[in-house]
Amino acid sequence: MKQTFPKAERLCSRKTIGRLFEKGSTEAKTSYLFPFKVFYLVDSDVPSNQPPQVLFSISKRNFKKAVDRNLLRRRCREAYRKNKHLFFSSPEQRPPSYIAFILIAKTKVDYETIERGLQKLIGRLGKEL
Repeated sequence: MKQTFPKAERLCSRKTIGRLFEKGSTEAKTSYLFPFKVFYLVDSDVPSNQPPQVLFSISKRNFKKAVDRNLLRRRCREAYRKNKHLFFSSPEQRPPSYIAFILIAKTKVDYETIERGLQKLIGRLGKEL
């Protein structure tokens, strides 16, 4: 699998994002693992060999400066790009179709912490499905 993060793997659809964050929805599932909170959907229309569409969100409340938010967003995207192959580590696992990663840390987090958390979350998401 290529270690790229093309436009096709980015979650941009307002309709899908609305489905992910809809209050009281039984369709979207959540998971927590520091420094992330994750919302994900499984859509049966999407082929199982296709990588999921992903969204990264960093709160303006926690990080006032855009420079800090951009730095953390870049770190998250890089960690995901390097570890997305873990979704396809075993053939019986099916990755979720849409995933939103929300950084819940209150201070700047180093890359190693982000990568470790993301690896554990990807493993957990594969087991839950």
